[in-house]
Amino acid sequence: MSTRGEHQTVPLSVLLKRELASEKIEDPEIVHGLASHSKKGEDFTLLKTECQRALGDGFTTFSVFGLFDGHNGSAAAIYTKENLLNNVLSAIPADLNRDEWVAALPRALVAGFVKTDKDFQQRAKTSGTTVTFVILEGWVVTVASVGDSRCIFESAEGGIYHLSADHRLECNEEERHRITASGGEVGRLNAGGGAEIGPLRCWPGGLCLSRSIGDMDVGEFIVPVPYVKQVKLSTVGGRMIISSDGVWDALTAEEALDCCRGMPPDAAAAQIVKEAVKPKGLRDDTTCIVVDILPQEKPAALPPPKKPVKGMLKAMFRKKNSGSSSQDKDYMEPDVVEELFEEGSAWLSERLDTKYPLCNMFKLFMCAVCQLEMKPGEGISIHVGTSNPVKLRPWDGPFLCSGCNEKKEAMEGKRPSGSNDRPLSLPICSSLLFYVAKIDMVVIVTS
Repeated sequence: MSTRGEHQTVPLSVLLKRELASEKIEDPEIVHGLASHSKKGEDFTLLKTECQRALGDGFTTFSVFGLFDGHNGSAAAIYTKENLLNNVLSAIPADLNRDEWVAALPRALVAGFVKTDKDFQQRAKTSGTTVTFVILEGWVVTVASVGDSRCIFESAEGGIYHLSADHRLECNEEERHRITASGGEVGRLNAGGGAEIGPLRCWPGGLCLSRSIGDMDVGEFIVPVPYVKQVKLSTVGGRMIISSDGVWDALTAEEALDCCRGMPPDAAAAQIVKEAVKPKGLRDDTTCIVVDILPQEKPAALPPPKKPVKGMLKAMFRKKNSGSSSQDKDYMEPDVVEELFEEGSAWLSERLDTKYPLCNMFKLFMCAVCQLEMKPGEGISIHVGTSNPVKLRPWDGPFLCSGCNEKKEAMEGKRPSGSNDRPLSLPICSSLLFYVAKIDMVVIVTS
């Protein structure tokens, strides 16, 4: 302890941390703006703030921002805008507390994307859409994306973070390999005489993306399984930009942020779109959503960062370090973006696995994708036919209905979608199944 007369300097960050620890951290203020220049009329957006979710002792709110960049028509973009959120929320169990609900989002987003794609394809329309879908719950941001629209975040201190993936075949070697392994072909347009032009495309169909919703005429190896990233922001806040490829084809992340610095969200979105179309004119639908995530009682327009970081993107997020000293913790800067979850695999058996985040997320007699109620023995384990190194039994869940299992196998290139031959369900003869609802487990007693 310090004696009387001694003075000890305490960093402001430590004071802020102590103050926040001594009282409940308030949810951020969310201020958003939208701007769009239309060429084909195929870009659509979803902006919903103050969405209410019932809890046992009250309710909590969350915000949703979605960008749907359609191609080959607008039907897929419109359908996804109108149905995706409900499909995601339907995949989350009821009566979860706030932390459990946030933890359930990554898998619920995967289920919601696949169900939306499956339902839309049953309408036999050939259009498709990219999707960048953002859910804000308190200071936690969860982003799910397919296609080439992007989401970036700049913290108030100047760090730039990428929260989405680019599924263009041109820049994603792993996705090219997955498509060819599933039976598709990847190549450029043949202009004759051996000359190839344009970006890499998937054939048949000629789509230059590896993931989307819709596109039933291209092939099931163009999958709707999203890349998902979930991060926890610091309470200093920051600015998020969600834009279609019309913006990112013209501007880098730094350029988009710099051109609107200090502007409120509405003006910022308009400025970004203006800068994007200025070099070559309006060549594609160009849409931008700007979201300021602010501490309560702060002005809507973010000031220029105190320490701008130009030319450097933080590809890795700062994570919890169990080996940090107590001194490091005491003097940790408040501007920290902590990664909670990241996964981009296209395989449902990996994305709907029971390891994360909630072991009891999917009910035994309900399809993990479409939420269809099934009779005992009808469900097909998500792990059937996989080469998972962990030894899994056919009755290890979660389970799919026959229709969603057919969709899964088509996406993996095991058979074309619509095939009538179906795998055998888990037999239940000579067994008694007891479903313990509270912990979602199966006890099998053989006779």
